[in-house]
Amino acid sequence: MLEIRKKLQGELDVLETELRVHLPKEIKRALEFGDLRENSEYQTALQRQTMVKARIRELRQRMSEVNSIDISKIPHDKASYGSTLVLYDAERAEEVTYRLVTPEESDPPAGMISTVSPIGRSLMGKEEGDEVEVTIPSGSRRFEIRRLTTLHDQPKE
Repeated sequence: MLEIRKKLQGELDVLETELRVHLPKEIKRALEFGDLRENSEYQTALQRQTMVKARIRELRQRMSEVNSIDISKIPHDKASYGSTLVLYDAERAEEVTYRLVTPEESDPPAGMISTVSPIGRSLMGKEEGDEVEVTIPSGSRRFEIRRLTTLHDQPKE
């Protein structure tokens, strides 16, 4: 969780600096060009200011959500945040391993699947031995959960 907080705070710091330092300078410089109705630099700076404010609100909301995660309430026997699952795809006769993570940590090629992605949502709350049907853009796949290791079972980093 600490890494997620640092990542969110880093982006927030950059955007707040842009909002408080860089954008006011751009807006002031654009105002010097005169007629605001036809001043594309001014319009662009205002649009960027609106986007930055919206992203700052999103980041603050997300930081609040991340800070409210209570690790002690994460189930010990069901797939949830931090769980690592070994899945068997009988149709392809292959095993695949996924770890359920937050959207900020998501890295699908590395097997880090967001809990809010289609695969992540399908796995949440499931137990070892369960069969899961996952709908993905290219169709649907069926998996059997061969092994489940929850956040509580994993060695502390």
